[in-house]
Amino acid sequence: MEARMKSAMNPDLTTAIQHLYKAIHAGGVDQRLLSLIHLRASQINGCSPCVFASIDAAKKAGETDERLHNVVAWRETPFFTEEERAALELTEAATRIQDGAPGVTDEVWDSAADHFSEEQLGAIILEIAMTNFFNRINRTIREQAGKTW
Repeated sequence: MEARMKSAMNPDLTTAIQHLYKAIHAGGVDQRLLSLIHLRASQINGCSPCVFASIDAAKKAGETDERLHNVVAWRETPFFTEEERAALELTEAATRIQDGAPGVTDEVWDSAADHFSEEQLGAIILEIAMTNFFNRINRTIREQAGKTW
């Protein structure tokens, strides 16, 4: 499979994305958790370049291989804190919004709100949205893992 475009980004879009990431990182959420959020949404969406990039970023932030290998099955493993589980559950609910999916239920929201401040929730929601944004671009243009990241 080959990429359909060299880049889907123009300079104005790149600048806007940089501002959004600045807002995410100002939200007070640990970089390792942001990487786990990015990884889980990208796994759901089948976005290989984002899976690749999130694993690379997570390792640079000190994440372990054991936890990275188990994000896909986070519910069945002992490797994640209650806070991380709430964020991963929110990530899945916000990412799976297709035909008839319940999306973010009050139960999912309340669990996340029990663990994070409004500022942190804003950063997490923006990270989820940005990940889904990039997943859709990469899937559309057939971006390849590791080639341009």
